[in-house]
Amino acid sequence: MNKVSVKLWLAEAWRFTLHILTGLLAVAAHYTLMAILLHFGSKALVATTIGTAAGALTRFVLSYLHVFEPTKGPKVAVGRFLVVLGVQTVANGAMFSAFLALGLSTWPAQIATTILLTFANYAMYRLWVFR
Repeated sequence: MNKVSVKLWLAEAWRFTLHILTGLLAVAAHYTLMAILLHFGSKALVATTIGTAAGALTRFVLSYLHVFEPTKGPKVAVGRFLVVLGVQTVANGAMFSAFLALGLSTWPAQIATTILLTFANYAMYRLWVFR
């Protein structure tokens, strides 16, 4: 590997690390709202879907300001993010439901879903939303 390749790889590794760190805050927003909704009797699928929106808003702000270097203005990034949010919401609900159907309880199902979606979300943000 030459010096440029190493620098690019290190920059990408740092960006992914920031994605994970800011993702912890997004997950905290998602899971907190989900827990509150579950506590007040919401169905698990409804609670995770609404929680996803809270996490997504947190994720967008932190990603836009601290993780990626957007090449378009916030208007373009918001529009693209909303498309990805739709995809994420459907994927989150489908995966969560599949894990429940396989016998996992609510929180293990949500944690597994979150972990699996982390990599796809990073790719969508990096390659399209904040380009």
